[in-house]
Amino acid sequence: VQLQASGGGLVQAGGSLRLSCAASKRAIYGLGWFRQGPGKERTFVAAITWSGSDTDYADSVKGRFTISRDHAKNTVYLQMNSLKPEDTAIYYCARRSGVGISTMPFEYDYWGQGTQVTVSS
Repeated sequence: VQLQASGGGLVQAGGSLRLSCAASKRAIYGLGWFRQGPGKERTFVAAITWSGSDTDYADSVKGRFTISRDHAKNTVYLQMNSLKPEDTAIYYCARRSGVGISTMPFEYDYWGQGTQVTVSS
């Protein structure tokens, strides 16, 4: 299984970006987004169940980020609005086998390569 993350870039504070995570194979899985800033640990951002009926967000992004999925395209999206400089990080998507989701990185078994998001002040 391969996950291809894309959509990162440079944006001014207050701007928006949409990240995409395309999976190479169809399977039942939850998908999460994590991020890692310079010199920081990888932290949870958002996750969505296989059905799409349940989502979870880190407190720091609630109300600004929205996770969604398109089964027809085998792709999960992370819409990021009202971006702040502290959102600057490499964003990774990861797959968790099964129908559930988790905020813990170790519960995800496949990871994408990451996409850089830089928010200027």
